[in-house]
Amino acid sequence: MRFRDRREAGQRLAAALRQYADQDDVLVLALPRGGVPVAAEVAEALRAPLDLMLVRKLGTPGHEELAMGAIASGGAIVFNEDLLLSLGIDRRTVDAVIAREQAELARRDRAYRGTRPPPEVRGRTVLLVDDGLATGATMRAAVQALRRLQPARAVVAVPVAPPDTVERLRSEADEVVVLRTPEPFFGVGNWYEDFSQTSDEEVKASLARHWSAPSYRRPGGGAGEPHGRQP
Repeated sequence: MRFRDRREAGQRLAAALRQYADQDDVLVLALPRGGVPVAAEVAEALRAPLDLMLVRKLGTPGHEELAMGAIASGGAIVFNEDLLLSLGIDRRTVDAVIAREQAELARRDRAYRGTRPPPEVRGRTVLLVDDGLATGATMRAAVQALRRLQPARAVVAVPVAPPDTVERLRSEADEVVVLRTPEPFFGVGNWYEDFSQTSDEEVKASLARHWSAPSYRRPGGGAGEPHGRQP
């Protein structure tokens, strides 16, 4: 069974996360770009604010889709040590890839956020959302970066991932919510009918829509936090 698209996957994921709805301390962080349309559906359904966790995969030279590691905003770096050793990739090559991806992280931060400050994370329950995981390197980097900001809980939430990746993440996150863990896995895109690339423009439009939304009303009559909450 495949998801129709990222929007449907986000709606289904939101249903699995309904225990986090209408809670003042919950924050949804999307991993751009593909994680944004999924996270947007989650944030809307849970009536929670939406923001970004910027992460970049470190692609293996010549096989860019194969992650030899990942970096995240705040300086977190995760390496796939087994892969680096098996392929004999030297440090100079790794450093060059890191420098390139750090530049792309900075570009995306400027493009998506502009002058908007990052959200307040300390003491909050944070849902890290992507459209799926393969090796899990990017999500592991996201969890490590998030831990530095001292959240109350770090929850990984994705529509699909291989079983071994899920088990690895369970030792790093406080909770891992995955709708489907097929085996053999083949790749995230195989589990979507429409897995077309998410553009920068789509990311910015989705964020602008949430950041400009009015405050939600919480149960009991209290005013909720707007999607565009400033720390």
